[in-house]
Amino acid sequence: MAKRPSLPKSELEIAKLVWKLGDATVRDVVAALPADRDLDFWTVQTYLRRLEAKGYLSKRREGRTNVYSASVRPQNVIRDAVNDFVERMFDGEAVPVFQHLIQDRNLTDDEIEQLQATLDQLKSRKRRGKKS
Repeated sequence: MAKRPSLPKSELEIAKLVWKLGDATVRDVVAALPADRDLDFWTVQTYLRRLEAKGYLSKRREGRTNVYSASVRPQNVIRDAVNDFVERMFDGEAVPVFQHLIQDRNLTDDEIEQLQATLDQLKSRKRRGKKS
């Protein structure tokens, strides 16, 4: 499958709303926008059409209304965006990304414990994999 073009922040915001809503019309998306986000019907419609053209959303007709839904899983979009970011900003190296986030985000003790548990699980899986 050909690589989908990356999404600007404004289109990603609209895609995330459609993912959350499941199926959505332009009016549904406009209604779901945060109160401080002042986008009109026509702008949202343009974003939805762009997302469909880029392969992120699909569209079906219900009467005279277009209903949009996800064509790709949000996890795939997140994975692609993170991989692209790591490649561009950190030359593909994952450890500096984690180090930067850990040092820069003022993590709570609970968040540190969650990270440690995740690392412990990963280490355990790797050890089991070597024994096979």
